[in-house]
Amino acid sequence: MNNKHPASGFSTRAIHHGYDPKDHHGALVPPIYLSATFAFPTAEYGAACFAGEASGHFYTRISNPTLALLETRMASLENGEAAVAFSSGMGAIAATFWTLLRPGDEIIVSQTLYGCTFALLHHGIGEFGIQVRHVDLTDLAALQAALSPATRMIYCETPANPNLRLIDIAAVAELAHRQPNITLVVDNTYCTPYLQRPLELGADVVVHSATKYLSGHGDITAGIAVSSYALAQRIRLQGLKDLTGAVMSPQDASLLMRGLKTLALRMDRHCSSAQAVAEALQAHPAVQWVTYPGLRSFPQYELAKRQMKLPGGMIAFELKGGIEMGRRFMNALRLFTRAVSLGDAESLAQHPASMTHSTYTPEERAQHGISEGLVRLSVGLEDVADLLADVHQALAKCSRPSVRRAATAAHVLR
Repeated sequence: MNNKHPASGFSTRAIHHGYDPKDHHGALVPPIYLSATFAFPTAEYGAACFAGEASGHFYTRISNPTLALLETRMASLENGEAAVAFSSGMGAIAATFWTLLRPGDEIIVSQTLYGCTFALLHHGIGEFGIQVRHVDLTDLAALQAALSPATRMIYCETPANPNLRLIDIAAVAELAHRQPNITLVVDNTYCTPYLQRPLELGADVVVHSATKYLSGHGDITAGIAVSSYALAQRIRLQGLKDLTGAVMSPQDASLLMRGLKTLALRMDRHCSSAQAVAEALQAHPAVQWVTYPGLRSFPQYELAKRQMKLPGGMIAFELKGGIEMGRRFMNALRLFTRAVSLGDAESLAQHPASMTHSTYTPEERAQHGISEGLVRLSVGLEDVADLLADVHQALAKCSRPSVRRAATAAHVLR
């Protein structure tokens, strides 16, 4: 592929990297190769492809020209050597786990994880002779104590879904790599490579639910894994080809590349609007607490400034009155849509304990820092004044009458 912009800026690479129109009859938009299989010019060439001695395309479950362009573009944006595309984020995570872990191995994971990742670990990976251990990865001494000769992987999300807890990637990587054969895998879905690049901080593999911000339009499911070339080849030829078959369609790859073209612009807007919404929540008397990496009250504010370019578009908070007030707030929203997922143009609100993290038992949620009343907001691309108005009118329905009058008066004064 023609990587004619090797030193260009982020958005330039997101739009141009790996593609030259003159190589495709002048088509400005990369073509979609819908073929499931590809012809061999000779029997010898076909044998060389299957042996890994030739790099041509021969079956779309393994590679496809449209997917290959997406993969080289994502590798460039994450500053990795290679990437592998999947049909979902869980496909990327599962393929990585099944490729790199074996019975008798141990995986150390952070305390808070996306509900389906948690389920995969405890109802899948953990039932095949692989030990799963949850450790507070914000405590390096605890991580050091947890490492054993059987440890083969450390896995984390940062920020974590849904409570936004951060992991110091560089510090965890330094500790992990003191011991041979440990792979550090970081889920970078919340940040995207525009806000955070874990490979540059020492991670070995980065995974994404590309359904979210990378696509940005809520019209596909997709996943990505980025790593060294050697690791990517193992994940492709074992985890993707043989173990999961979770191949992304060429049509979805094309839509995902379309989303990447506006990623930087969208993330800037998501972050600036989320900052305004988080500050409004924090100032409201009906709110018990709010967590957002851009607030000075955020416990890991300094780490967020050091590790992330901007604080992201996700907010977690709880209202006074807990789960019942949280439901009242969500049901009162008019512009925010009650839906799972995140990173869309539309602003979304959901209740993790009964939705995305319902795979945890109540006891597990308490243990892993997911309160029953936590509400998660994905702040979209609407006008921020409209978003703030919606939040304020919903909060007004969650206040005692005297508090509601004071909050309304304060809003009018602003």
